[in-house]
Amino acid sequence: MIILHVLVFSLSFSLLETCSKNDIEIKNGFLSESDFIYNLNKVTQYKCKPGYVTEDGNTSGSITCLQDGWSAQPSCVKSCDMPAFENAKTKSNATWFKLNDKLDYECNVGFENRFKRAKGSIVCQDNGWSHIPTCYERECRIPKMGKFLMADPKKDKYKVGDLLKFSCRSGLTRVGPDSVQCYHFGWSPDIPICKDQVQSCGPPPPLFNGEVKETKKEEYGHNVVVEYNCNPRFLMKGPNKIQCVDGTWTTLPKCIEEERTCGAIPELDHGFAQPSDPPYHHGDSVEFNCTETFTMIGDRSITCISGMWTQLPLCVATDQLEKCQAPRLTANEANQSDKNEYNHNFNFSYSCRGKLEQKHSICVNGQWDPEPTCTKVEINFCPPPPQIPNAEDMKTTVKYQDGEKVSVLCKENYLIKEAEEIVCKNGRWQSIPRCVEKLSCSQPPDIDHGRISPSRSSEERKEAIESRQYAHGTKLNYSCEDGFTTSEEDEITCYMGKWSPPPQCVGLPCEPPPSIPNGVVSHELDSYPYGQEVIYNCSEDFGIDGPAFIKCLGGKWSSPPECIRTDCFNLPNFDDATLLGERKESYKSGDQVTYRCPEFYQVEGSNTITCINGKWIGKPMCKDACVISEEIMERYHITLRWKERQKLYSSSGDIVEFVCKYGYSPSTRNQSFRTRCIDGHLEYPACIKRYS
Repeated sequence: MIILHVLVFSLSFSLLETCSKNDIEIKNGFLSESDFIYNLNKVTQYKCKPGYVTEDGNTSGSITCLQDGWSAQPSCVKSCDMPAFENAKTKSNATWFKLNDKLDYECNVGFENRFKRAKGSIVCQDNGWSHIPTCYERECRIPKMGKFLMADPKKDKYKVGDLLKFSCRSGLTRVGPDSVQCYHFGWSPDIPICKDQVQSCGPPPPLFNGEVKETKKEEYGHNVVVEYNCNPRFLMKGPNKIQCVDGTWTTLPKCIEEERTCGAIPELDHGFAQPSDPPYHHGDSVEFNCTETFTMIGDRSITCISGMWTQLPLCVATDQLEKCQAPRLTANEANQSDKNEYNHNFNFSYSCRGKLEQKHSICVNGQWDPEPTCTKVEINFCPPPPQIPNAEDMKTTVKYQDGEKVSVLCKENYLIKEAEEIVCKNGRWQSIPRCVEKLSCSQPPDIDHGRISPSRSSEERKEAIESRQYAHGTKLNYSCEDGFTTSEEDEITCYMGKWSPPPQCVGLPCEPPPSIPNGVVSHELDSYPYGQEVIYNCSEDFGIDGPAFIKCLGGKWSSPPECIRTDCFNLPNFDDATLLGERKESYKSGDQVTYRCPEFYQVEGSNTITCINGKWIGKPMCKDACVISEEIMERYHITLRWKERQKLYSSSGDIVEFVCKYGYSPSTRNQSFRTRCIDGHLEYPACIKRYS
């Protein structure tokens, strides 16, 4: 008991009641409070040095004084903040970076970094970022031109977006575009040449899944333009016009089947659509009418274009239609109108001073369409659209007006990035897309409790296994183990070298757990999520046989325990052992019963048995004593070696020693005179008469 007290005292003495500032060293940081000693359970703050952060990215953290010392030995790691980009951008959403972290960036369109590349990366180092992610505007230089070709303006360098216009010396004809534009990939289209003679063209070539807008002729002169339309359900890619250039037509567009369809016809307030049946393919139109007392404003029909309906018209109450104010035309510009207001749908005719041509505007719900004016409208033209790198051939010499668009089609194994259409705006092409190579993906990610479903095609499966690569656009499906289901769509797609996020296999929920006789579940619910455990409690006088809890595993419960009676009945019998005390009909769990052995018998093990949950635990055994026979000793000519100490009976396990009587010797050389009493049995040695 004294030793125990000393141990408890020494243990309590070793527990700390304070912590010292000297006991903690914060790498690249320091304790922000000035105290030197901190009481037990005191929480204090530490800060990182400038340019360093905690492991979770904060500039400070907390530690606690505990009985066995400070709660942690924190450290501050080198960090870099998100840099400022110049004419560049990044896809990363992080706000800070650890030492040796790499940050990728991409230059804006028309810009490049100091390595003359559109993409780059910087690394977080001890002294900050490896370099500033700066991109510089690309430039075009004056192109090589024939001696009869003149360019305007003529400079050494041109910025992206600049135009260069061309003309030929007197008497020569330009063959090619009259202007080109500087892009981030250089000048486009190709520079024209000057010739003294040019040839005409024959009929324009046929377009697969399309047709020429006008009636064909047998001959077309140099620079004549012809326009094409695609058939319904087909989308035009590339310039919709071709031009005769010195006897050769420029590149034909392509009509690509548009698989996207439009959804249900949108509803029109106070109007209705003419009956039609879905699906609605690209190019399909639907007409609308307004109900009585309402008037339609805008185009009567809407058209399905690449899966989207064009704008709906409006149905305005006829008695609420607004009137148009008289046009504000000065006396120097045109003849004056004689009214102040005009009703909806009135056709206003006028002519500008000095012009015989009649102009017309219609009043549409308070607005003139077009606005009446005698001011000459300057029409801006863009140079022919560019030949974008890795796009299908779309070389042309045709100019386009402001507002016109050209749809771009990338080559096979290339994917269009940004907008699919380029737009002529303010005399320049805008929204230039890029055609980037479709990158393949490596092996798809593994998921817990699931795997990739076998491919439908054995060839596809073999090819993927051999190459360990999956083409851009490949779709794979996951299947879950029994008892699990996917948390969302089970499909992943390879997109530009990366797989879309895979699904998760989540365990199926379980119905209420099974009932057991004489047992109940605590907190029974209608449904249990995967992994949920429930505990069984047994009724009074019953105990759990096996683990008390079961677990929901994939829609099924693990095996429940049993509730067995804890009372014990029918005391067991143990040969020579007899019950000590009064016998009862039943015993509670934990009750003990004691046995005893007959006189001269020795008990082996415990002489007590215990009732544990309906079963008796323990087994006392009585070992018989050995009675030493004087008759046998006389017959074998032996006697007890220690007569004064040894008795004629011995307990089981005792050692008994014999010796030969006087005048006798052991019957064999190796005869043992030490023998052990084993459960009432004894081995006697023997002696024979000794002859001299």
